[in-house]
Amino acid sequence: MFKNLRNTESKELNHSGRSHVGETMQLEGDLRSSGSVDVAGLINGNIFVSDMVIDEAGSVRGSIEANTIEINGHVEGKILADVVIVGRNAVIKGDIFFKSTLKTEEGADIDGYIKRMNKGKTNTDEDIAIESIVESEDLDPRIVHTTHHKEAV
Repeated sequence: MFKNLRNTESKELNHSGRSHVGETMQLEGDLRSSGSVDVAGLINGNIFVSDMVIDEAGSVRGSIEANTIEINGHVEGKILADVVIVGRNAVIKGDIFFKSTLKTEEGADIDGYIKRMNKGKTNTDEDIAIESIVESEDLDPRIVHTTHHKEAV
């Protein structure tokens, strides 16, 4: 019985390295892939992938770490990527950390912080100058620091 089913089913494997979470699929738990993932369904968990596209119908609840991510659907969680592309229909509730590029289309709804991460460089001259000024103020006894407090009425 099973042998007949195997013989009639000739399925070709997808060697493109792209996986697809369809609209009718709900995934509970973390997802890890060295390839690309397209999401049209719901993922409840953290995602660690190379490249990712979240379609308009797609939704992710959890942190996402990727090299490149394109968001056209919903994300609730932190996003960490080299390249982040936010489409006009995207709804993001969480912080976005990017290393290289951030592209957003008009109409995207982002509720969170957006921050460019240091690309592994050491502090810039400007950062070092600011730090030295702050440190010298802390060490100089002639500088008096005052704190203003507002009292509730």
